Amino acid sequence: MANHVPVMVLAILVSVAVMMFLARAITEFVDRHPTIKMLALSFLVMVGMALIGEGFDIHIPKGYLYFAMAFSLGVEMLNLRLRSKREPLTLHKRFDGN
Repeated sequence: MANHVPVMVLAILVSVAVMMFLARAITEFVDRHPTIKMLALSFLVMVGMALIGEGFDIHIPKGYLYFAMAFSLGVEMLNLRLRSKREPLTLHKRFDGN
């Protein structure tokens, strides 16, 4: 793969352009759905733990990680779909104690 440096440079430039184009839409979606933010953070922790394990020569099959991520994402998408059909939750006014 290192022999095709122009292809790798082009792939990096295209991916950065796509990320810059979609950044606002993704940010707005994550702000509307805080559970997605927690899911993304848990994915980062899981990948970080896998990398630490690899550093200590503990091999974790990537299929396990991908399945866990896909399953969690699928459950969260079902939750988002079910929550969108319900009426939004309203909170009570904050009690200030006076």
